[in-house]
Amino acid sequence: MIKKGTLFVCLCGFIFTGFSQALGYQDLALLFSKDQISGSARFNAMSGAFGALGGDISAISVNPAGAAVFNNSLTTFGLNTRNSNILSNYYNNTYNSKDNYFNFSQAGVVFVFDNYNSSDWDKVAFSFNYRIKNDFKDTFLAGGNSGYATFTEFPLDNNNPRTQYNIADGQEFINKYNGELTEYNFALSGQYNKNLYLGLSFNSFDLKFSQKSTLSEFNSAANNSTLDARFYQENISAGTGFSIGAGFIYKLGQNLRIGGAYHTPTWFTSIAETTNIVNNDGYLGDTQMTSSESNSVYDNTSGNYFPSQFFEYKLKTPGKMTASLAYVFGSNGLISMDYSYKNYETMKLSNDNFTTENQYFSNELRNTYSLNLGTEWRFQALSLRGGYHYEQSPDKNAIESDNLKGFSLGAGYKFNNAAFDLSYQKNTQTSLYNFYPQYNQVNAAELNIDQKIITATLTIYL
Repeated sequence: MIKKGTLFVCLCGFIFTGFSQALGYQDLALLFSKDQISGSARFNAMSGAFGALGGDISAISVNPAGAAVFNNSLTTFGLNTRNSNILSNYYNNTYNSKDNYFNFSQAGVVFVFDNYNSSDWDKVAFSFNYRIKNDFKDTFLAGGNSGYATFTEFPLDNNNPRTQYNIADGQEFINKYNGELTEYNFALSGQYNKNLYLGLSFNSFDLKFSQKSTLSEFNSAANNSTLDARFYQENISAGTGFSIGAGFIYKLGQNLRIGGAYHTPTWFTSIAETTNIVNNDGYLGDTQMTSSESNSVYDNTSGNYFPSQFFEYKLKTPGKMTASLAYVFGSNGLISMDYSYKNYETMKLSNDNFTTENQYFSNELRNTYSLNLGTEWRFQALSLRGGYHYEQSPDKNAIESDNLKGFSLGAGYKFNNAAFDLSYQKNTQTSLYNFYPQYNQVNAAELNIDQKIITATLTIYL
């Protein structure tokens, strides 16, 4: 099966492209490689800076050694609501797209077993955690007038020559994303000689993603007749993958801890895509046009003709290394830091001729770093938390505002055999979205992306 073409454009730290407005395979690869700070409310409130701390079910996704820090077995689950605000600017016209999404975002269990014999292993822990690693759901609208018309002829026009609708009156673009990348984490960890924690994890991934985009163009001719065009594309993907993680935490003294972890690339062994981006009467998508001069409608899907293409491929995402440092002020509080490095240049697509895409990864992307800072302060049963997060865009040509920045706040209250936690996260970045990538005469839409996430988690000690 022939692959659809690609051309680089960007949104939300992801890469979007296609012959027109749909995603190409290099762009899907980047999209599926992204990660979000998503886990328990305590984890989110400290911006995920748990690599040298452990003691939280979601910390296992950063460093699998963290489960052995628990003193007791427990189970936990969380819910979150995400507010997405995307402000678009296209030829001095602005639109503000606001949406709210609700998720069952995380659930896990840890079983801790103390070792009372003479072994140097003080305890071992078995853990399982489910989380939404990446929530794709989003919608945005962009519109204005570039002054450049691309749908200039009406296919049912019988004039010779055909009327030329080359006066641009306006364009409108609506993009909708859905789906999520979920992670199932299985980890084994242990405490050795009081100060050393070691862990190993196996991670399974379930991918579901769809994009539905509509480009509308309004043009006119010199005789004042008008042509309204609607161009629709969709892409539906589903797949499975796996990765392996390993890490350690070491107590350098009563207060200072260091940690290190490595997560292999995620190997998606099968990603199946179904798309309408196939040649349908000369258009790569569902196309409808209305001409005031002909007083008729052209529709390349009339008679329920909806051609589609099925394609299956494999993907290897970047690996990730994390170095961590934490200082614990006894039972009063703590501060922690994680520094992570991802090698985007080694991404790889396979199961077809992906030479162009793989060369793009090597030549146009950069290896990136992210910085997570977190703190927690305890006042008997009450805990107050905060954090900061910074992550580079993988695009070598990205400007500073394209990098993801965010802060977080939260609080928790511990009962006799349970704890309830809340967190608030805010992330911002800018980006460009080019829904006319094949036309150099048209500028991309400028996007400002703002996300706010509230998470609630209940933990029950077993």
